Amino acid sequence: MDIKQIQDLIRFVAKSGVNEVSIEQNDFKITIKTNQSPTFVNANVPAAQPAFEQAPPPPVIQTPAPAAAPVADTSHYITVKSPMIGTFYRSATPEKPMLVNVGDEIKPGTVLCIIEAMKLFNEIESEVSGRIVKILADNASPVEYDQPLFLVEPI
Repeated sequence: MDIKQIQDLIRFVAKSGVNEVSIEQNDFKITIKTNQSPTFVNANVPAAQPAFEQAPPPPVIQTPAPAAAPVADTSHYITVKSPMIGTFYRSATPEKPMLVNVGDEIKPGTVLCIIEAMKLFNEIESEVSGRIVKILADNASPVEYDQPLFLVEPI
C-alpha cells in the first residue's frame, strides 16, 4: 500500500463516519481511528519498506447545533416531588388500576403514588388541590429524593 492509497483511505474514513478501520496485508498493517475529531493513523511498516509521513488530518467541519424544541411554560404548575428515595409505583398492585392519571382532579389527602423503600410501601398523598397535567416518573422506576413526580395545575 503506498502513501496515496493511505491518504485516500483516510479521506474515505473521515467522510464515511466510521470510527475505526483496520487493514492487514502480508507484512503490512494499518489502523485508522476517528472520534469525531482529527483522524489518527497507526501503521506498522516492515523495515525493508521506506518510512512514510503521516498525512495531515482532514479539516474538522463545525456544524451549528440544531435548534432546541420550544419548551412549554410550566411555571404556573405545582411540582409534586418525591419525599424519599425508592421505587415509584402508580398502582398498589399490577392488577389494580392506576391511582391517578393525567386529567384527574386531586385534593389534599389524595393518594398519588406509592414509593417502596427498604421493602416498605409508602403512600404519597397530595398536599395541593388541582388537576394532574403530567406524570414525570415511569412506573416501577427508581426515584431520588426531591425528584419531580407530577405536575399539577392549581384549581
